[in-house]
Amino acid sequence: MATYDLDEQEQLDSLKAWWKRWGSLAMLTLAVVVAAGAGWRYWQNRTMTQSLEAASVYQNLTQSLAANDAKGARAAGAMLIDKYQDTAYAPRAALLLAKLNVAGKDLKSAQTQLEWAVSNGKEPFVKDLARLRLAGVQFDQKQYDDALKTLSGVHSDAYAFRFLDLKGDVLLAQGKQAEARAAYQSAFSKMAEDNAYRSIVELKLDALGGRTK
Repeated sequence: MATYDLDEQEQLDSLKAWWKRWGSLAMLTLAVVVAAGAGWRYWQNRTMTQSLEAASVYQNLTQSLAANDAKGARAAGAMLIDKYQDTAYAPRAALLLAKLNVAGKDLKSAQTQLEWAVSNGKEPFVKDLARLRLAGVQFDQKQYDDALKTLSGVHSDAYAFRFLDLKGDVLLAQGKQAEARAAYQSAFSKMAEDNAYRSIVELKLDALGGRTK
């Protein structure tokens, strides 16, 4: 029993010594872990709240567009971009606002919104669509070099033929018929035979002469 008591005392003394040396650090580490856990839960809750709020504002945006309420749509879109820019709804709102501005012949504002969507979009298909529409707006403003630069960005295969087709339009506008034809040909070759747009690209190729491959 005495031996057991002695062993127990030694363990207690060792624990006291360890605590004296490392106790403050252990408490600090525990506090950091607890704080991190609380911070993570706060971040999750905040993200969920932001997403729900953004979804409601986005619904207002789409409803305003359906009702031809341009003022309401612009207000909802601006709120999403300004207050909820970290959500997936903001880049989509930028796309819708750009479309609204193109219809209103305000290409400068449309370009600004599409550039924002390209820079801030996280979903690949949203970034692809924003980049494609941006190149189209640049093309309409005769910013041909900028349009070609935009079209040269990385994009998914699903959008490849549309990027190549628009590239052909830009090159043709620059008077580069051979390069334009090569772009159209690449676009044509990437489309399935049942793609309705294939006939349009084929007409462009026919207009430039030569055989469609």
